[in-house]
Amino acid sequence: MAQWNQLQQLETRYLEQLYHLYSDSFPMELRQFLAPWIESQDWAYAANKESHATLVFHNLLGEIDQQYSRFLQENNVLYQHNLRRIKQHLQSKYLEKPMEIARIVARCLWEEQRLLQTATTAAQDGTASHPSGTVVTEKQQILEHNLQDIRKRVQDMEQKMKMLENLQDDFDFNYKTLKSQGATRQKMSQLEQMLSALDQLRRMAGLLSAMDFVQKNLTDDELADWKRRQQIACIGGPPNICLDRLETWITSLAESQLQIRQQIKKLEELQQKVSYKGDPIIQHRPALEEKIVDLFRNLMKSAFVVERQPCMPMHPDRPLVIKTGVQFTNKVRLLVKFPELNYQLKIKVIIDKSRKFNILGTNTKVMNMEESNNGSLSAEFKHLVSDCLLASLIVTEELHLITFETEVYHQGLKIDLETHSLPVVVISNICQMPNAWASILWYNMLTNHPKNVNFFTKPPVGTWDQVAEVLSWQFSSTTKRGLTIEQLTTLAEKLLGPCVNYSGCQITWAKFCKENMVGKGFSFWVWLDNIIDLVKKYILALWNEGYILGFISKERERAILSPKPPGTFLLRFSESSKEGGITFTWVEKDISGKTQIQSVEPYTKQQLNSMSFAEIIMGYKIMDATNILVSPLVYLFPEIPKEDAFGKYCRPEAAPEAELGDPCSSKSIRKFNFICVTP
Repeated sequence: MAQWNQLQQLETRYLEQLYHLYSDSFPMELRQFLAPWIESQDWAYAANKESHATLVFHNLLGEIDQQYSRFLQENNVLYQHNLRRIKQHLQSKYLEKPMEIARIVARCLWEEQRLLQTATTAAQDGTASHPSGTVVTEKQQILEHNLQDIRKRVQDMEQKMKMLENLQDDFDFNYKTLKSQGATRQKMSQLEQMLSALDQLRRMAGLLSAMDFVQKNLTDDELADWKRRQQIACIGGPPNICLDRLETWITSLAESQLQIRQQIKKLEELQQKVSYKGDPIIQHRPALEEKIVDLFRNLMKSAFVVERQPCMPMHPDRPLVIKTGVQFTNKVRLLVKFPELNYQLKIKVIIDKSRKFNILGTNTKVMNMEESNNGSLSAEFKHLVSDCLLASLIVTEELHLITFETEVYHQGLKIDLETHSLPVVVISNICQMPNAWASILWYNMLTNHPKNVNFFTKPPVGTWDQVAEVLSWQFSSTTKRGLTIEQLTTLAEKLLGPCVNYSGCQITWAKFCKENMVGKGFSFWVWLDNIIDLVKKYILALWNEGYILGFISKERERAILSPKPPGTFLLRFSESSKEGGITFTWVEKDISGKTQIQSVEPYTKQQLNSMSFAEIIMGYKIMDATNILVSPLVYLFPEIPKEDAFGKYCRPEAAPEAELGDPCSSKSIRKFNFICVTP
């Protein structure tokens, strides 16, 4: 069933999340009108390849025109008007920036997949997992076809080599017979035809050119795309980084290359038996030999990759940050599955070859096929430790490369293999983790050059569209929920100030991570990172349920609460707490019947250590005008009864009756449910 059709069948609470995905940037109407076509395109590829993005964008406009014609035939005036308006908007906004619309659509489709997965998991009462994303694109289908063609041509060449050997024996016999008996014109003509056929059989240049073309597709496109996807996965993006399909393709091509190399050697044997003026073997064999060896060497070098980037086991969601003296892991893989290489390749690990770093623990290991589930040739380093740190920049902005080296000896060839991790940040104290992770986010968001260790000497700017996607990933990669368009708009206002349209707005590295926000004593990233930590450690279940609006401006908060009945409340993150805090705001009426919006002081990690946020909400009381304790919290916005939302997250012994304590005492706040609120 198509993804869009599946989404229409979800419960209302999931449909509410779906509605938040769409805006004028990518209207839901367009998603509805062109659902099958939109789902058939590779938007993630287009988001990283401008030429493909341009093609897809123009195809999109063409699809809109076709859909408009259908509505014209149906005499559907409203849909005609809406579709014309959408097309004009897309042309004015994205004609010169097609990669932006590709990024927006790719993100919407990904969030849709997450929503479906979350709903499915909830129905099964299991844990959520990311969709695997195993769709084969048209480009990959063409590549598969080309590989099959090469395999067939190699097999045909094998047969022709046998025919060639027989033909050459015939030629040798006929030539010597005619030479001894005196050749007639007719017999010499037959011999020339035989010679022409022999000449045709000995030419392999066309096949090698085809191999070269396919190899460039594999290494320059498919493998490069995988490396970019791996970068994105490292910073929380979709984990579509399986290597099995690439390994199958590369292994197939390598096997074909070795077969051709053996056939070229066979040609040399034949040439030594019989040769003649203009013999193509003498003319072309050395060049063919050199070409096939170069192709094989380059393929082997490209096939040596880092399958799993450096990561400390205690911080699996933040790879590429390693701490001195703390164990980290790595895994390398050779995407050429030759059983004869099992236990033959010894891998050595070096960190910053030109600098003074040491790797402690086992820094050499032999690749084998036993450690992987699918028999791939790999080596996993589980006990690597860095023991030194010499920084010329700020520690969290200095990037380092971990290098893996080995040598391959195969069929008389010696090939030196070397691959590198993505740049890592080495810290000496765990308190440096937030800024180090910000560096990893910024680097992998903005560049696909995997060895640019001088990136932060002059860090490039990012656009809000790029930053928004990465910020949403920080939540969706470790929870069941990313950020909605409205939440992201609030964050954009924090970073950039009020604006009608944030798309395309530029954000500097300093603005993101180093400069304090307006009116605050801390940076945007420090504030947001502490909120992410708060969500993961203290309010994860409530966040996953969608109960926390989280990022919402005070103006928007007042606008959506004011029309609601007294007792309606919402949950949002504190804007003033550097360490991360969460508060609730509710509606009440004063004695004159005027609507009042009240808030409680934010709850921090320290307070949530002693009592869950759900229990705080369920037991929260204030003193009314008659000195009676009452709960001002009745309905979670928009209209969910408080007990339905939070009751299941409270311990049975958490009594709703509250005891009176000193409202100014933090100890009292932890011990009692009662908290005074000043109107």
